[in-house]
Amino acid sequence: MTRLSTSLLALMTAASLSGAALADPALESRFDAQISPREMSDWMKFMAAEPNHVGAPHNKANAEWVQAQFKAWGWDTRIETFKVLYPTPISSALELKGPKPFKATLTERPVPGDVTSGRTRGELPAYVAFQGDGDVMAPLVYVNFGMPEDYDALERMGVSVKGKIVIARYGVGWRGLKPKLAQDHGAVGCIIYSDPQQDGYGSGDVYPKGGGRPSQSFQRGSVADMPLYPGDPLTPGIGSTETAKRLKREDAPTILKIPVLPISYGDAQHFLEALEGNTVPANWIGGLPMTYHVGGTPATQVHIAVKSDWSLKTIYDVVAVMKGTEAPDQWVLRGNHRDAWVFGAADPLSGHVALLAEAKAIGKLATEGYKPKRTLVYLSWDAEEPMLLGSTEWAETHADELKAKGVIYLNTDGNERGFFGAEGSHAYEHLVSQVIGDVKDPETGVTVAARSRAALQVAASKPTASAQARAEGALAADPNHDLPIAALGSGSDYSAFIGHLGLAALNFGFGGEGHSGGVYHSAYDTWEHYTRFDDPGLAYGGALAKVGGRLVLRIADSDLPLQRYTNFADTVAGYNDELKALATAKRELQKAQARVISGNLYRLVDDPQRTNGAPTPLLPVPYFNFAPLDNAVVHLKASAQAYDAALLTRGTSLSPATRARLFEMQKGLEQTLINEVGLPGRPWYKNLVYAPGRFTGYGAKTLPGVREAIEEQRWSDADAYCVLTAQALETYAARLDAAVKLITAGS
Repeated sequence: MTRLSTSLLALMTAASLSGAALADPALESRFDAQISPREMSDWMKFMAAEPNHVGAPHNKANAEWVQAQFKAWGWDTRIETFKVLYPTPISSALELKGPKPFKATLTERPVPGDVTSGRTRGELPAYVAFQGDGDVMAPLVYVNFGMPEDYDALERMGVSVKGKIVIARYGVGWRGLKPKLAQDHGAVGCIIYSDPQQDGYGSGDVYPKGGGRPSQSFQRGSVADMPLYPGDPLTPGIGSTETAKRLKREDAPTILKIPVLPISYGDAQHFLEALEGNTVPANWIGGLPMTYHVGGTPATQVHIAVKSDWSLKTIYDVVAVMKGTEAPDQWVLRGNHRDAWVFGAADPLSGHVALLAEAKAIGKLATEGYKPKRTLVYLSWDAEEPMLLGSTEWAETHADELKAKGVIYLNTDGNERGFFGAEGSHAYEHLVSQVIGDVKDPETGVTVAARSRAALQVAASKPTASAQARAEGALAADPNHDLPIAALGSGSDYSAFIGHLGLAALNFGFGGEGHSGGVYHSAYDTWEHYTRFDDPGLAYGGALAKVGGRLVLRIADSDLPLQRYTNFADTVAGYNDELKALATAKRELQKAQARVISGNLYRLVDDPQRTNGAPTPLLPVPYFNFAPLDNAVVHLKASAQAYDAALLTRGTSLSPATRARLFEMQKGLEQTLINEVGLPGRPWYKNLVYAPGRFTGYGAKTLPGVREAIEEQRWSDADAYCVLTAQALETYAARLDAAVKLITAGS
């Protein structure tokens, strides 16, 4: 994929010095001097000392403590509260009946040497939020990861989950999809367990010897149907204020209808060993020392019961503001959530303490005379874990003001040692590359960018490397190209900003070498675990603060817009090419399957001792009208190159008044990518370029209106969203054309 024209690449390379000049090295050096990983570790230890779930006393105390810190550092700070639906467990039970009865533990015992893990008072037991309360007994079926392809395999095995309880292992897809798909297939209950192959002894020693998940550990979480919409299930599209009009709970589409519980692999083994029926396909075998069976026979009966308190709970968002001197109505927003399922050292406090370090350092700069040109808004979110409640309700409440004033939302979440990664609005890809080129990697001493380039090139050199990995490796090998960032889906607090409001957003952090995944959403995500296995000394916490602080300061103080739209245009062109390849692949797959079914070939290949049958036939794939998208992409690429070239050659000669007009024009540009119609079946998501997938949960789907229509055999939607997406891109390009005229006339 061609990323930049040769002429524009030369311009951008020559202009890299002027881009660096937009930074203030002396200011950033003073900022760095204030970052103390030791202090960050102390903050984490304090904030992770007690359970931090929504409604927990320590969670509220942390909000008040964070507010006090911001005030002490010179920020104008307030706490905004919302009343949200947040269920908490009253009682739960999970039992295996039959000749070897067993009751699931549903609690996690303390680990020797981890003082925090012994503070079990007020701790949530095994629980997932927004499951459907119930009390049922039924046969058990193992459904592998519980993804759509697993139900296709079950269909061919002749196994139905209707009227049964399913057991699925974590992994591959988002947690909430597992019970949602089970419910859609007629199941009456769902168990989700952590198989040791994914995050236990299959990946290394378990805690406390290593960082992996011990046998008694389980993963809490939310199972709300977040791909429909995040936030309070009762107030889609509006903030959950005291006076908000709310849906009835039974009418909220994101709340599931069947009971769901998470369990440990130590407990899961008892249930799985009791299963009979066919042995599973090879790719369904996990890491437990046993033979995996599908089950579904009457011999294995399971009882599941969950009862919850469905009352409204108060959540606490901390909002800290430092008003801009030149453009106070242009807001640079920076956030990280604070709540956790239990203690939350890695998720989310490892990122939150970096945010605090940035805010303290900027506050210190302010006492020395620094004043940002644009307004800084730092946000400590509550209730992210249940369903992005704190950020979504705040964004929905302030939607009009955010659309008018928001420049960008910068998000972090959990952080650990390793490699830098970023996802988000591709117009900021160039800025991210510049910033990480100025921050040192704590382990190697080279820049964060240099280590990232090395990682991409090594990945591309592997014999099994994908086409995408090879393409990214080629880009990384050329120092004149920006490092690629990924697209944003959902899963953290950026979702409302980019997916619903259309603000530019970035999500970034370090990872890949720590072991926080082994204690994810468990009672072992503690300060003790984190400082041993995830980021000893919080060196990468310090690096994160330096990256985040530079992004904030450069966007807040730049005299010229920092976006580079050729990056965005080339990325969208690549997405458009992927759509065509997807349609061709689907068409060829349908034809191949039809030939196999008509020739009755499955009968000749299937094991006659198993129940098998032909799969459900795929629908014939028509030829789609990609012309509107093709034309829009051509326009977008030309407009983006013209804008970037004009800004790089003429930007420094623009008058202050022209620069101010240009900033105003660019501020709302990303909002042209949203359409009030929204995506098919889920209108809360309005961005036609970036969205979470309906069957990926967190994972992004790009050009989602078209892509998912092709994937899901909704042919009329594919053509309709080709037009809608093209219209959005044409509007985006036209805005760039107007900016070029402004630059040309004003220089």
